[in-house]
Amino acid sequence: MVETGGLVGAVICAVMGVGVLLVITGIRGVPVDASRPEGRVRRGVRALSDPVFSGRLGAGVITAGAVLVLTHWPVAAAGLGALVITWPRLFGGTRTEQTQIHRLEALVIWTESLRDTIAAHASLERAIPASTQHAPELIRPALIRLAGQISVRAPLDRALLMLAADLDDPSADLVIAALILNVRRRGDRLAVVLGGLATAAREELDVRRTISAGRAGLRRGVQIIIVLTVAFGLYLTVFSRDYMRPYDSPGGQVALAVVLGMFAAGFAWMRQLSEGPTVQPFLARPGQGPSDQDVQVITTLTGVSEHRARQLSTTSTPSDPIGGAR
Repeated sequence: MVETGGLVGAVICAVMGVGVLLVITGIRGVPVDASRPEGRVRRGVRALSDPVFSGRLGAGVITAGAVLVLTHWPVAAAGLGALVITWPRLFGGTRTEQTQIHRLEALVIWTESLRDTIAAHASLERAIPASTQHAPELIRPALIRLAGQISVRAPLDRALLMLAADLDDPSADLVIAALILNVRRRGDRLAVVLGGLATAAREELDVRRTISAGRAGLRRGVQIIIVLTVAFGLYLTVFSRDYMRPYDSPGGQVALAVVLGMFAAGFAWMRQLSEGPTVQPFLARPGQGPSDQDVQVITTLTGVSEHRARQLSTTSTPSDPIGGAR
């Protein structure tokens, strides 16, 4: 207990110093330069302005302080504080998946409505505003912006590309790509294409729901394991002080750090199992540079340098939305 007194004091002083620095930063604010790309520091400052994250950060600091006062173990305090702060990132994701599923369902409903409107011999410029009136609430704001751009006679292919960026879903990219091709080539079988895409999206919707249910069970199991582990550790700390006394020494803190590191690695691995692979967007987003895979494909096909391939991919995107497709 005496050997770790200086270390505990240093940790408490460091936590207080960080808290004072965050308060000063929040009061003064940070100037934003729109011409500079967003770095890690700027992303961190923007995250601190989020009330949800700020509340979680405060709960983590309070938890770490309480554990430090009760146990005098800096490693345990840091570990439990980090667990509280990163809990949604490590063991969440269900709400995000459900939002994506609901967005896909809304997209299917809108696609079917747009198909029926176009089948009634309505032009795409008139069908989109008409389908917006009864569109699901989840995607209606993006569709209202699209209808507004159509009303001011903005280029429809550019407006549809902005819609793809607003929805930010690979399935939506397929539907919007079909609409962009119809704008550019004026085909007469758009209703048939939209019907096929709606059918495929409904099948994907069923698959996503099944996968999400399986992942939810895995996340729930991981959360139960963590809660039981933390509860058992607290029980031993409170009612079996003699058993936990070796952790009072610096060597015990090192051993505890190794144990917590193993748990953290296991939790991170379980997190990877409970989330799916990231799907690259089919359509290029406005202001988005080419991916390394795109550059490699262009370099292989044309034989130009990597720098020239990036220039070709970048300059082709604004004039040809499908040219920047993945």
